[in-house]
Amino acid sequence: MLIFPAIDIKSGSVVRLVKGDFATTHKVADNALEVASDFAASGAKYLHLVDLDGARNGIRSNTELVRELCSCGLSVELGGGLRTMQDLDDADALGVSRFVIGSAAINDREFVKAAVIRFGERIAVGIDALDGKVRTHGWERNSGIDAIQFAVEMAELGVKNIIFTDISTDGTLQGPPLTSLAELRSALPDIMLTASGGIANIRDIIALRDIGIDAAIVGKAYYAGTLNLKDAIEAAGKERLSINAD
Repeated sequence: MLIFPAIDIKSGSVVRLVKGDFATTHKVADNALEVASDFAASGAKYLHLVDLDGARNGIRSNTELVRELCSCGLSVELGGGLRTMQDLDDADALGVSRFVIGSAAINDREFVKAAVIRFGERIAVGIDALDGKVRTHGWERNSGIDAIQFAVEMAELGVKNIIFTDISTDGTLQGPPLTSLAELRSALPDIMLTASGGIANIRDIIALRDIGIDAAIVGKAYYAGTLNLKDAIEAAGKERLSINAD
């Protein structure tokens, strides 16, 4: 299982939210590049990067910071505001390794198909769910679409990577949604499934590994000091898949 430590950026700062609520935004680090360097020093190979400004309003105002983070020695997957092929091309030019399509996957299935044809397994679809329904636009809008059914539809379009976040657990340190993830794993045994939200400690990492999750995003637990990143990487076990797989 792969471990993706996370950096969420808003207006250039490293921040965290609780349950996706922008009213809970709080700064957790002064310098994103220093955080990324600390990740690498702990043995991380990957970085999950979220542009919250892009996610919320589609305006990607952190371009230069993204470029710098892509030069820090980690393979970067980027989410937030990637809604057109031009957005993907721009991110590619910055050095992004994998592109996470969120809201646009709900609104434009043809875009997803075209993105997969062009970029293959460098495309991931982020499914952010609350009460089983997919949320969009920085988690603020309820699409009314069933999360698991949507994941199946994305797989049918050729998407090989799904990042699943249960919003009710995100930033809470209350443990990941194992039941929902096991259901999704059962429905889609052949996709790369990444778990996000609720991870608090090594026990959670082991639990995710043991139900067959391919990758886990570590955010709040790292910043709160409840999870040692080096220990998490070791507990995750052998890496089975590569972020840059074609």
